[in-house]
Amino acid sequence: MANKNKVNVLVLGSGGREHALGFKLKRSKRCGRLYFAPGNGGTAAMGTNVTDLPFDPVNTKHADAIDYFCRQNNVTLIVIGPEDPLCGGLADRLDKPGRYVFGPTQAGARLEADKVFSKQLMRATNVPTADAKTFTDYDAAVNYAENRETPVVVKAAGLAKGKGVIVCDDSPQALDALKTCMVDRAFGDAGGTVIIEERLVGQEVSILALVDGRNIFVLDPTQDHKQVGERDTGPNTGGMGAYCPTPLVDDALMATIQREVLVPIVDAMRRDGTEFRGVLYAGLMLTAGGPKVLEFNTRFGDPECQPLMMRLKGDLISIMIATCEGRLDKADLSWDPRCCCCVVLASGGYPGEYESGKPITGIDDAQTDPDITVFHAGTALNKQGDLVTAGGRVLSVCAMGNDLKQAQQKANAACEKIHFDGAFHRTDIGYRVM
Repeated sequence: MANKNKVNVLVLGSGGREHALGFKLKRSKRCGRLYFAPGNGGTAAMGTNVTDLPFDPVNTKHADAIDYFCRQNNVTLIVIGPEDPLCGGLADRLDKPGRYVFGPTQAGARLEADKVFSKQLMRATNVPTADAKTFTDYDAAVNYAENRETPVVVKAAGLAKGKGVIVCDDSPQALDALKTCMVDRAFGDAGGTVIIEERLVGQEVSILALVDGRNIFVLDPTQDHKQVGERDTGPNTGGMGAYCPTPLVDDALMATIQREVLVPIVDAMRRDGTEFRGVLYAGLMLTAGGPKVLEFNTRFGDPECQPLMMRLKGDLISIMIATCEGRLDKADLSWDPRCCCCVVLASGGYPGEYESGKPITGIDDAQTDPDITVFHAGTALNKQGDLVTAGGRVLSVCAMGNDLKQAQQKANAACEKIHFDGAFHRTDIGYRVM
């Protein structure tokens, strides 16, 4: 495909990640028409929200309707944002001649969909990870947890929207976590099988890489903040903020991570007949004994994607097509040297129950500084065309700064200009290295 050709793009998903990807795709010289399905209140301003396209992230039978839409609208690049459709095999179903689908096949996405498979692959390839045991029997899991002398982490083995990981301080907490997963089925079928893992100590970082089957391009390191409260207190969420780059990972450590984690996994999958193409995301704990893998994801993280897209320099459409075509070594990627801090504005009650439909004001005021961009996540337009809340994580407020402290201050100040009933945010994103 010649560079002069315009490319029509369809982004599948409705979160802050998809808005951030659209923000970068729209800036490509090659961007033709930009569609989002279903999109949100923010994506509607930069492209076309296709709200009548039957796209349920869990129901990949909707592939025929998406395929028909793409043929009717000459869409040649499909970007699949969330994990559910990737793990369900949507990329496989949409892959047709003359079309690019950015995102791994179902076999590649199994790294995220099945934590037991992922653990087994890490053991087989000597990728450093926490010691763990897998259980399908509740009583056996309870017996094991009761006899552990050191703290553990209980993980639902399937997909649980980033919330199926329970960090436990002692045996009673581990037993509560097992009951939550296996008896109460708080995470549905995802918790039918659990992994009980040693609790690692250290700083957690997110390493995302573009992979084209053979070539690996590691993106700048980020650090996510999962817990709902200041100073990492309260329950885990889908993510309350992130910043990029993190000083915790220098060039030498990044080289170690690439050599000991990313390369062995990509090579092992290729030997097993799976050409992994898309984003490979390693959640790592930086322990005293070196980096250890907590989990793999097979797509951009949310909110890690937002600061990455703010800082990425290069044509994202060309980069994604190069990933699909297996020629990432020819892609042009570089970074804005400044730091980006992303702060999530959430609905009152999140990650528990919360109300939607609250009017949102102040976004334009918050974005008067060109270094600040507000990405929509849980937003929608009501019947009157007004912007309202439509999720737990409502907005991702991103600010660029010469250093992390400046970026954090600018992001927090921007958050204070935005209002909706019950809004709250963490003011300490990045505090672990400040």
